Amino acid sequence: MNLGFFASGSGSNFEAVAKRCRSGELAAEPTVVICNVSDAGVFARAKRFGVPCFLVRRDDFTQGREFASRLLEILREHQVELVLLAGYLRKLPPAVAQAYPNRVLNIHPALLPSFGGKGMYGARVHEAVLAAGCRVTGVTVHIVDSEYDRGLIVLQRTVEVKDGDDPATLAARVLKVEHEIYGDVVKLFIENRVRVEGDRVRILSQVR
Repeated sequence: MNLGFFASGSGSNFEAVAKRCRSGELAAEPTVVICNVSDAGVFARAKRFGVPCFLVRRDDFTQGREFASRLLEILREHQVELVLLAGYLRKLPPAVAQAYPNRVLNIHPALLPSFGGKGMYGARVHEAVLAAGCRVTGVTVHIVDSEYDRGLIVLQRTVEVKDGDDPATLAARVLKVEHEIYGDVVKLFIENRVRVEGDRVRILSQVR
């Protein structure tokens, strides 16, 4: 299965999945990365894995449909079958999700629907979790739709909020789980075990 990634930052989730692909644990290949930040760390990570990384910024296009067309052109050129948003801090054009129905995923560092939505990313999420006095947070992988962090949930895992946590310590533990769960979800798609049934996602225990 060919994987395409969108990222805006360091790309650690890209690397975590790519490592599992290259080790043979996942029967998949990272084929392309698309980034919207010229000095993002994901460029260096992609280079180390020999994966092409394209800079594509919305501001470089006069019209939104031209931007969406360029994204789709890159994905199709690299024969992408499953799209993974890995810290992509921009709303994906609807045309991309429509071209890959139920095959565009996002990872979020909290248990959605709590602590999600526009502007909720990175340290802001962990600050909000701590401010709310939560004893548990976690990670969510969901299917991307037209709204921020509102798509159907595929998989979630919890992370304990410990006494004395600050946003940095909590973020470090959450990120470790992110690196594990994203590859696990990719494996479910490889094994054809993900079923969208109405407003829910069902994970098959085995392929029928």
